[in-house]
Amino acid sequence: MIVIPQHIIFGIIEQAKNELPNEACGLLVGKGMEVIKQYSLTNVDHSPEHFSFDPKEQFGVLREARKEGWEILANYHSHPESPARPSEEDIRLAFDPNIIYIILSLQDKDNPVIKAFSIQNGKVVEIVIAGSLDFCHCGLDPQSQDVR
Repeated sequence: MIVIPQHIIFGIIEQAKNELPNEACGLLVGKGMEVIKQYSLTNVDHSPEHFSFDPKEQFGVLREARKEGWEILANYHSHPESPARPSEEDIRLAFDPNIIYIILSLQDKDNPVIKAFSIQNGKVVEIVIAGSLDFCHCGLDPQSQDVR
């Protein structure tokens, strides 16, 4: 299980919608299995079908996480037109067995779906996402957001 505060889930959704029609991407950092911060990164591929992190931005996140005593817990990206499950390319490029891979589907733009996965040696296992309800930090009305 990974714990992701609701304001971070909403931040991922907002980033993904803003970057349509391309895939959005980023990193989640924290301690243990609790996410503390989201880093939106540039998809240097500018593609609706795949993504690559900007290496300079990625290194900056790693440097800041180390300085704060955090770990990179997950990477995330959006699927603008397909379900929230790893594609063949996602599985093939999942080189780090210790990181969680989070995928947000905007196939139905009004009902985004976010899921987390462990990918090791081509084997995909879904991971439970638990959310802490911290709406006071993000100014969002929980009744107006439908995150599945």
